[in-house]
Amino acid sequence: MEKNLLKEIFEEIDKRQDEMIEHRRHIHKNAELSFEEKETAEYLADYYKGKDVEVTTNMGGYGLRVVIDTKKPGKTIALRADFDALPIKEETGLPFASKNEGVMHACGHDAHTAYLMLLADILLEKKDKLRGKIVIIHQHAEEAPPGGAKQMIDAGVLDGVDNVFGIHVMSAMPFGTVQYHKGNTQTGRAKFSVKFQGVGGHGSMPHLSNDAIVAASYFVTAVQTIVSRRLSPFENGVVTIGSFAGEGTFNIIKDSVTVIGDVRAMSDHTKEVIETEIKRIAKGIGDTFNTGVEINYTNDYPVLYNDPEMTDLVVEAIKEAEIPEVKEISDGGEQPPSEDFSYYAKERPSCFFYVGALKEDAPYPHHHPKFDIREDAMIICAKTMAAVVVKYLTED
Repeated sequence: MEKNLLKEIFEEIDKRQDEMIEHRRHIHKNAELSFEEKETAEYLADYYKGKDVEVTTNMGGYGLRVVIDTKKPGKTIALRADFDALPIKEETGLPFASKNEGVMHACGHDAHTAYLMLLADILLEKKDKLRGKIVIIHQHAEEAPPGGAKQMIDAGVLDGVDNVFGIHVMSAMPFGTVQYHKGNTQTGRAKFSVKFQGVGGHGSMPHLSNDAIVAASYFVTAVQTIVSRRLSPFENGVVTIGSFAGEGTFNIIKDSVTVIGDVRAMSDHTKEVIETEIKRIAKGIGDTFNTGVEINYTNDYPVLYNDPEMTDLVVEAIKEAEIPEVKEISDGGEQPPSEDFSYYAKERPSCFFYVGALKEDAPYPHHHPKFDIREDAMIICAKTMAAVVVKYLTED
């Protein structure tokens, strides 16, 4: 029965792929920033209106929770797709390019949303052949801390849910490839700002001042030693200084400078070490140069942990489904970016996997103004996730 059901679902996905592309292009054209996705949320709510589902809108913000109930006992699986865009001026030249200046879908969230819309509708049509419940999570604000995932979890999106699954399209991965990884898979993230408060003055009389630029410059140099001299060679960590607010003029000694940075790490322990060292170095430099030091440090997205059992289920489901478009499924290893899917994975055993969407004539990375994807990668997204759902909700 499982094979026959998958065949029916795959045929329906193939038949309705133009509809899926149309959804993606509408969402792309109407790109909205994190926490401002009202129009996209309304578009999604309208899509489910009148269908035999339970819809909760404005969940933790603009998030939607859609429940498909088979009315038969069984587990509850959740599928998540994000739908926010980025503050980037689009340069793709696409006919459906963003109509909102300075905002674009440069990370594939439009594709995530479109494939899941279509798959949800097809699963709803086939629900009599499944058991348990399917929770569709259309999530806002993945790109901006504290993140829509955390807000939706706090609002109860995972109530009754046993496991969560998600997909990210990858513009650098060849079409036809699917990748996964067990255990710690994507980095945890933190951000910080350090303000050094000195005493301003005339460039000709430095002895009467206290130069905050000098103190802040020493800090920028010193934090580079955290990864090279405070972490084990077997730990992965990154400290980036993204902003140095020290603009002034040539003959004025700056009284204050604020430095802003980003931290990535593949384990909670590494994150803790980096945080301790950043604070220690900042305080030490403040003492050395006799400046005031104001530190703001925020841990936001946790390390994304893929449950081994759920990851095995994903791999087995995709292999058993024999999806024609999937040419290779492999362990892609750890991924440097951070993802707020990690919040779901902290609450429930989960798996987040990756689908190749390389567009040969536009091989631009995520968050690039010319980012785009090969749209038929959404077919692979829909079919691989369908395979996971069917295996999950039909096997004992």
